[in-house]
Amino acid sequence: MNLMVLVLLAAPAFAADPLANYYDAQLKGAESDIMSLVAAMPADKYTFAPTNGTFTGVRTFQQQAKHIAAIMYMVAAAGLKEKPPVELGGENGPESVRSKAEVIEFLKGAFAYAHKSIATLTTQNELERLKSPFEDATVPRVFTADIVTSHSYDHYGQMVVYARMNGVIPPASMPAPAK
Repeated sequence: MNLMVLVLLAAPAFAADPLANYYDAQLKGAESDIMSLVAAMPADKYTFAPTNGTFTGVRTFQQQAKHIAAIMYMVAAAGLKEKPPVELGGENGPESVRSKAEVIEFLKGAFAYAHKSIATLTTQNELERLKSPFEDATVPRVFTADIVTSHSYDHYGQMVVYARMNGVIPPASMPAPAK
């Protein structure tokens, strides 16, 4: 019985901070939407980019996905105060990542790394100033938890348009099965 009491008393010390839990839940939602979309897009459509009107010069579907991952790695690395664990090749991701399978693995790694970074966020350190991954400035640590999701959803929205232009219904848009 004493062991059970000790475990119950120690549990809160090992629980993630509520702030980290909040941002991690947001990232899990983005991860679900983005990963299901990149899986649904046919491999032969990964190089698709609209070319009419104001779409001229935009990133391809593949480039959008790689950009999400590259930024996620950059921001998570800032949150962890370390260099990204993979070669990024800049904000557009590495040129060597080309196939659908490679893009999916690159994204999976980025999401895992972002979850790791978010887990370090607490209500005590959320305003700690960190070196910005984008400029010679500092940002509050909470920025690194927020931007990985908000930036990802910005590009997810563009990828949804590309998918729909190719007859692919984003899995997140499909109605839930009837019970």
